[in-house]
Parts: sequence; C-alpha cells; structure tokens
Amino acid sequence: MSFTEQYAKYQYFLTSSPAPYVAHVQINRTSKLNAFKEAMWLELRTLFQQLSFDPEVRAVVLSGAGDKAFTAGLDVTEASQNGLLNPDGNLDGARKAARLRRHIAEFQECISAVEKCEKPVIAVLHGISIGLAIDIACCADVRIAAANTRFAVKEVDIGLAADIGTLARLPKVVGSFSWVKDIALSARDFGAEEALRVGFVSQVHESKDKAVEAAVKMAAFIGGKSPVAVQGTKEVLNHSRDHTVEENLRYVGIWNAAALQTNDVQAALLSGMQKRKPTFEKL
Repeated sequence: MSFTEQYAKYQYFLTSSPAPYVAHVQINRTSKLNAFKEAMWLELRTLFQQLSFDPEVRAVVLSGAGDKAFTAGLDVTEASQNGLLNPDGNLDGARKAARLRRHIAEFQECISAVEKCEKPVIAVLHGISIGLAIDIACCADVRIAAANTRFAVKEVDIGLAADIGTLARLPKVVGSFSWVKDIALSARDFGAEEALRVGFVSQVHESKDKAVEAAVKMAAFIGGKSPVAVQGTKEVLNHSRDHTVEENLRYVGIWNAAALQTNDVQAALLSGMQKRKPTFEKL
C-alpha cells in the first residue's frame, strides 16, 4: 500500500509525502476556513498517532489547505448546535460540569497528540490563524509563518478562557509573560513580524508556498538524521520544559543508557570520517 493510500481514510486532513521520510498534513475544511468541529479533532488525534508510529515518517509538516487560513479555530456555530458549549439544560450543575470536564479533557488530549507525536512537527502558519490555531501551533516543535498570517488568542472574545493548551504552553514557548497576557487578555490580532520578534515563530516567509517549501526542506534535512537521535532529542527537550535541570539530567542519562546502544552512533561517526552521507535504519 502506498503512502497516500495509507492516509486516504481521513476526511478532514490531506496527507502526502513531498520528500523521503517527510509527511505533509493539511487541515482540509476550506469551506469553513479550516475551522474545527468535533469530528476533526478526533481525527487529528488518530492521524498523529499513526504518524508517530509510522517508520516511513521521520518529520511532519502541518499546514492548512487553501490560501485563506491555517485554521479559523473552533467552529462556534457547529459547537453550539451540537450542545458542546451548552450541555443539556435538564441536567443539574454538577452533572453539566462533569460532562463538560470530560469533553474538555478529550479535546485537550486530541490537540496534545501533535505534541506527543514522536516525530518532529513543523507548523506552517498562514492567513487566518486564530484561537485553536495557537493551541495547535504551541504543540508543534517548530513554527514558520507566512508574512500575511493574522494571529489571535481569540477565546476572550467569545466569553471564555482558552482551555485547550495556549495558556499552559504559550508562556513557555515565548518566555515573555507580559506579552502573553497582552495578547491573551485583549484577544487582539498580531502579525508574523511580531510573532517572530517574541520568538513564537522562528522564520517568516513572503508567502504560504515559500513557507511550506522552507518547512519541507527543514523536515527533509531532519529526516536524514538518525531517527533514534532526533526522536530522543525531542523527548528530552519536552521533558526539560516541565522539569528541573537535575531531573532532566537524570532523565537523559537513563534515556541514553538505552539509546547509546544503537548502531546509529557508529554509522554517524564512520560517515563523518569517510566524508559521506550516513544512512540509518527505520525506527
């Protein structure tokens, strides 16, 4: 079965392989500016779990289909019609709360699948990138933006605090609590250059096509590295974000006690001495 056939089952995501060991995932609901409904975030979780374990994939590029939006966030109309924002009025407060808590936890888990993916994920932000776009982007390992990107942490404007990951992850991504509170409390728009200045994105390109091209090039470069080393580096860096230096040093010591037994170390060293490009077995 070809790569495309393996991933053809997904209704809301287009997946291709533009370079060896690279998967390009596009959020695909262009008629609604790629806004998410429940079926989409459930599908996102399944897709990224599959990518995580696929030995043919070593890096993932994530963008939105079409030129108008990465994603316009939550489809509020759909959520309201399905009762997600307003559970059954016949339930008492405790039961409504329990239902909402379970729903929020599942939603969080689905978006966190991007972060939990063992492979590096490069998000390409372009056009409208608001609300849930920030949640998803914060889960990615690298963020690249097109110059026309319009960002916003929009939840305050629909009467709630962002609860799918932005408020937990964004302060750790950019390192400026003042700036995070500025954009989260006001729900104001900000552009690609401001995002670059505060470190939310690491590159800005003149168009979506150029940004995707840069992301695929980066993903292909990473894909040529040892998957044992790359996936271990992602795991240890993510651990370091949430733990002390001492805890992370112990963690990487235990991790590498196993990982250093790989043949990839010898292959990398030999290729360096022989001045040739190394090849590594699938993982």
